[in-house]
Amino acid sequence: MKVIVSDPISDEGLKIFKKNGIEIIDAVDSKIDENYEHVSSANGWVIRSGTTLDAKIIDKANNLSVIGRAGVGIDNIDISAATRKGVVVMNTPDANTISAAEHTMALILSLSRNVSYGHQSLLNGNWDRHKFIGSELRSKKLGIIGLGKIGREVMQRALSFNMNILGFDPFIKEDMLRSDDVKLCELEKLVKESDFITVHIPLTGDTKNLFDYKMLSKMKKDSRIINVARGGIINESDLAEILKEGKIAGAALDVFEKEPLSKSSPLLNAPNLILTPHLGGSTKEAKAGVSTAICNQISNYLINEELENAVNFPIQDSSDLKGISSFLNLADNLGLIHSSTAKGPIKKVSINCFGTMEQVKPISLSFLRSLLQKRVPERVNFINAESVAKELGIDVSLNYSTSESNYSNLISTKVISENEIIFEGSVFNDNLPRLVNLMGYKMEVNLNGTLLFIKNDDVPGVIGKVGSLLGENNINIGAYLLSQNSEKSLAFAVIRLDSPINQDMIRHLEEIEEVKFVNQIVISAPH
Repeated sequence: MKVIVSDPISDEGLKIFKKNGIEIIDAVDSKIDENYEHVSSANGWVIRSGTTLDAKIIDKANNLSVIGRAGVGIDNIDISAATRKGVVVMNTPDANTISAAEHTMALILSLSRNVSYGHQSLLNGNWDRHKFIGSELRSKKLGIIGLGKIGREVMQRALSFNMNILGFDPFIKEDMLRSDDVKLCELEKLVKESDFITVHIPLTGDTKNLFDYKMLSKMKKDSRIINVARGGIINESDLAEILKEGKIAGAALDVFEKEPLSKSSPLLNAPNLILTPHLGGSTKEAKAGVSTAICNQISNYLINEELENAVNFPIQDSSDLKGISSFLNLADNLGLIHSSTAKGPIKKVSINCFGTMEQVKPISLSFLRSLLQKRVPERVNFINAESVAKELGIDVSLNYSTSESNYSNLISTKVISENEIIFEGSVFNDNLPRLVNLMGYKMEVNLNGTLLFIKNDDVPGVIGKVGSLLGENNINIGAYLLSQNSEKSLAFAVIRLDSPINQDMIRHLEEIEEVKFVNQIVISAPH
């Protein structure tokens, strides 16, 4: 296995790959684009903020299974392209939390006490002590936008300075935070009232240019803004203009829309502005932490398919998957059965879960993966199953209900193509999945080995004809299950065979006058 490392990581991280026999492709000083020589052969890729993996690169990475971002931000990865390709994207959301929070406080203090300007003045031979009068942090209002882990760490440090905290985060409930620590409010109120504003949110379509000229103009004239999160949240041209007009007292940026910062950037000529070259996560401790964390995560995924901190998968911890492995196996088998029985293009899929199952999303993905695998040339997995279904124009619905049924748990799947077929399954106390409803026929079928599904006229003699044909060709029958339906003139049989039969034998079975259709399903061992 090969892993490309295109941004600097610690030796401790590289040792993890070497220990696990994973070949390291050192691309730190290489030009990274879709023509990079190792793109097509890499199984994994480690990046920090310096490498951008766009759709062109990911599309050429035919063997790529996992991208690991040593850090939090993932805006330099085309998540949609990775997901469509079936590539897991992981990050390390906790490893540089303290480093980023401390750098935020360093910039707040530098702004409030004019540290960088005083230093530069001395270097220029001046003693401008009275020119750089600062302000205390005590009793000032700090507006924190984004109260995730880094935002909360900043809050704890600011509280030690006796600052008053205003917070804005639409995804945080008020009862999750102590009311005497932070007062949650709307964004506009925070902007208008804060003495310092610090940003700790991801860069998305909604947050890009969140602080444009109009928003920056709402700040108090003696207020300051700090961004150690992601470049592009503050419009750089608008910030430079606001500072030149003296509409706010200052700003500090550690991140930029394009890095490294261009020499023509308007920020370089803006007054009362502190710039640092993306140092938020650049401490010895953070670098070692993110390096070892991401290398462990990638190694564990490539070797054991263990998931941790996957950003494009509904479950972050593979141990959660193991806890529902029997249901995933059942869903996988239901998808396989539908794949064999569905005729023509699939128009609609309905997945309904009943009972004790809580993690229904991965159950649906397991079903879709198995259903679609033979219908497209590329691999289909948990990561891209939903995207592949959407591209094929399949309407997918997923529902979960605690309503009682005849079983403690039930997965009911309906696939509409040229025909409309329903299969249902359940996991019994022995953790073994069983079919319990086959196209409207009730029976309990263990899902293992080779199964023949036969629908035939419900008349005497069919079992004998089928059994005789198989026996004459030395095909051993392990079990013959039959279900009748009083409302239908057809019976449904499931025959368990010792081994698969060839297409000629299936054709001979279909030639029996009473037989309406034959489907062979080969159920492999759980994976």
